[in-house]
Amino acid sequence: MDKYAGKKAVVTGGTHGMGLVTVKALLAGGAEVLLTGRNEQNLEAARRELGPQAHVVRSDTASMADIDALGSLVKEQLGQVDFVFINAGVAEGEPFAQVTEASYDRQFDVNTEGAFFTAQRLAPFVRDGGAIVFTTVTHRPANPNLSVYSGSKAALREFAQVFAAELVSRGIRVKTVGPGFIDTPTVGVAGLSEEQRAALKKLGDEITPMKRHGSAAEVARAALFLGFDAAFTTGVELPVDGGLAQIGAPLQS
Repeated sequence: MDKYAGKKAVVTGGTHGMGLVTVKALLAGGAEVLLTGRNEQNLEAARRELGPQAHVVRSDTASMADIDALGSLVKEQLGQVDFVFINAGVAEGEPFAQVTEASYDRQFDVNTEGAFFTAQRLAPFVRDGGAIVFTTVTHRPANPNLSVYSGSKAALREFAQVFAAELVSRGIRVKTVGPGFIDTPTVGVAGLSEEQRAALKKLGDEITPMKRHGSAAEVARAALFLGFDAAFTTGVELPVDGGLAQIGAPLQS
């Protein structure tokens, strides 16, 4: 299959979960991909599993120095790219009364500031007519204990719309994909115990109108659709949430 033959892509947060599945789909379609992560174990596993078309790079989205270095690396190894998927993110579940400055900063440093400056640094290398896609989160219902995470992703959604307006003269399309409850190793929230993950999965299945979690592959297909197939679409979000934001009932705390 050569759907992406000759294409070049960058995927941040590409060593596990939705990012890794997206990388694999791009590689299977013939693309050359540079992917980032910061967990050394995940980086090594990705290097072993992926072929020579994958450039696996350690890069921390919370580090401005790493973002700057990433831009230089993309220019050196890929030149112009067709698709940038800014997927790196972190979620920490805690009631707003227990949020600390440190946990607030961790989430905004990656999800908002890091994503913003990654897009700024890489935009010059996106080919005219290419696409930038961000991972946000389904915006309804309001989820207790995720105030900081939800706020950081809401800001990113607004950034993407303005980026779309600023880059449209180059034909660059900017969009977001908004996952709901998705089966990933962490179920989307860092630091949960096995029992907490099981409870969150049960809750997600109950409140999602389609009565199941989505798969990482379903998110990957949506991101790639936005990046390559939706050629006359920009400044929009595609929810991948089983109808949760559109027809689901509000979550009661």
